[in-house]
Amino acid sequence: MGLVPPVTVRPAVDADAPGIAAVHVQAWREAYAHLLPAAFLASLDPVARTTRWRRIIADPDVTVVTAEQDGSVVGWATAGPGRDEHPVRDRELEGIYVLAAVYGSGAGQLLLDAALGNAPAYLWVADDNPRAQAFYRRNGFRRDGTTKTERLGDHALLAARMVR
Repeated sequence: MGLVPPVTVRPAVDADAPGIAAVHVQAWREAYAHLLPAAFLASLDPVARTTRWRRIIADPDVTVVTAEQDGSVVGWATAGPGRDEHPVRDRELEGIYVLAAVYGSGAGQLLLDAALGNAPAYLWVADDNPRAQAFYRRNGFRRDGTTKTERLGDHALLAARMVR
């Protein structure tokens, strides 16, 4: 059995946008297969998301970090000032995703540490995503009882807020 290349994390640059977009789509397909219709997940287009990712990476108020393995993007995380009208913390973990192929590698932890450190923050997580919620609990986040319905295309997804 060969050695698994290490995962490294660094700040994202504009050239990472296509790789981040590809991971965004693939990670959604892997993490949300039990929550969203297969046709919706199949319709997600990484090329269409690349322009949006370039804008996010260029935003000075948003921290964007990538996880790489063997020169390829395998995960990403973003943290910003909070997108809610009345944020409960100064920072929001806006997103963190890794490919299923690197689950258990420590990539998610490296991304969270790089995006937030130990700072107080909040996040929204799919209510029916026990793997993600367990990860966040290990990092000091707790559900505070607040939920909201997120619209993803024509589909509704219940999200729970977690705070630390």
